[in-house]
Amino acid sequence: MSRSEYESRTEALLKPILSGRNFELVDVEYVKEGGNWYLRAYIDKPGGITVDDCELVSRDLEAELDREDYIEDSYILEVSSPGLGRPLKKDKDYARNEGKEVEIHLFRPFEHEKQWQGILTAWDSGSVRIRTEEGRELTFSRKELALIREAFDF
Repeated sequence: MSRSEYESRTEALLKPILSGRNFELVDVEYVKEGGNWYLRAYIDKPGGITVDDCELVSRDLEAELDREDYIEDSYILEVSSPGLGRPLKKDKDYARNEGKEVEIHLFRPFEHEKQWQGILTAWDSGSVRIRTEEGRELTFSRKELALIREAFDF
């Protein structure tokens, strides 16, 4: 089974666990880091996720994963809040950030710059449009984006 199949099966297990608590599934990833496999679920709710929320979901998910037993490798399960600066990946992420300031990192420079910032004004399956501080409307292909996330000033 592939990584994406592990992720999609885990998403299917998580949906009933989360819907009963009115939590949102932000993302699931199965990645190898430093010789260990990690199965990570990022969850959210209005007002933010607490450590106790993560613990409850982790316990329920772990029971389902043990019952289904479809992941061959040993792995570390992590359930957490997506945190600030999480990447926009799914349509609901773009919808939630429309009208907000986003930070874009490109694979290749556009007008000699690989980083752009502006208000997310429009998006679809193939492109993203922002309005810069100077009022310029820029459209980028989603394939060009190394990263797009909500911008934060600290």
